[in-house]
Amino acid sequence: MTVTAYSFTRLSLRIATSALAETVTAWYRANARDLPWRQPGATPWGVLVSEVMLQQTQVSRVEPAWRRWMERWPTPADLAADPPGEAIRAWDRLGYPRRALRLHACAGAIVERHDGEVPDDVDALLALPGIGMYTARAVAAFAFRQRHPVVDTNVRRVVARVVEGAADGGAATTPADLRAVEVLLPVDHEAAATASVAFMELGAVVCTARTPRCDDCPLTAVCAWRLAGSPPSAAPSRRIQRYHGTDRYVRGLIMAVLRAADDPVARDRLDAVWPDAEQRERALGGLLADGLVRERAGTFTLPG
Repeated sequence: MTVTAYSFTRLSLRIATSALAETVTAWYRANARDLPWRQPGATPWGVLVSEVMLQQTQVSRVEPAWRRWMERWPTPADLAADPPGEAIRAWDRLGYPRRALRLHACAGAIVERHDGEVPDDVDALLALPGIGMYTARAVAAFAFRQRHPVVDTNVRRVVARVVEGAADGGAATTPADLRAVEVLLPVDHEAAATASVAFMELGAVVCTARTPRCDDCPLTAVCAWRLAGSPPSAAPSRRIQRYHGTDRYVRGLIMAVLRAADDPVARDRLDAVWPDAEQRERALGGLLADGLVRERAGTFTLPG
């Protein structure tokens, strides 16, 4: 089915939404990035790992890390058998290393509760450590081909522009966003799962926040935002936060020393990473509180 210009009236809504999903799915089949966790041989564990790694991290950084991770720990049982510090070490510089701890805890729970197999039920997925509603729906849809609205910032933006004529979809996913996306999904579960990833891909590579490539978009002819002249967002644009010199930056410096060390690290080695003693202590204290670093007799290590 080819999409032509139409308005989203009550009478045409069912036809229109079906056409949107079909059109975006056809575009996705021809243009999707070749990512390893999307391949037919990808396991549910591989999909789950990819979803955790992709949180607030670019695909280009995740892909090599994902390949290394899956080569070392191809199943939850493999990861659970190693100490959590090894997960943190392997996380390297992906950022937000608490995600590594959560993945390790998640692997242990999968082994303990589900005989080492990632569950296919959203509620069972939600009960796993570190798995939130978005990740649970994403794993159920992408790994088990179920029909669930999988809504991230890219999907919210696509739906806001195409259907509502707004420049963006807001800062967080709401129940209304889930309902809006669910309306767009085909009834067939397999088709719905593919449509879910297709909408996400469109938002990630074409319908981007700052420089959308509208001429390359398969929905240009029916996009309410485009037809309205691409009005700017009513919300103020977010300022790009600096990273160098922040507490998070200093935490990263400390973690880099500990990841590279085979033996416990003395405090003076950590003191050398950053000149501001107060900020350094604050960063180290946060790492200790988060369970990412352990202290014993004045030395520091990753958790064993």
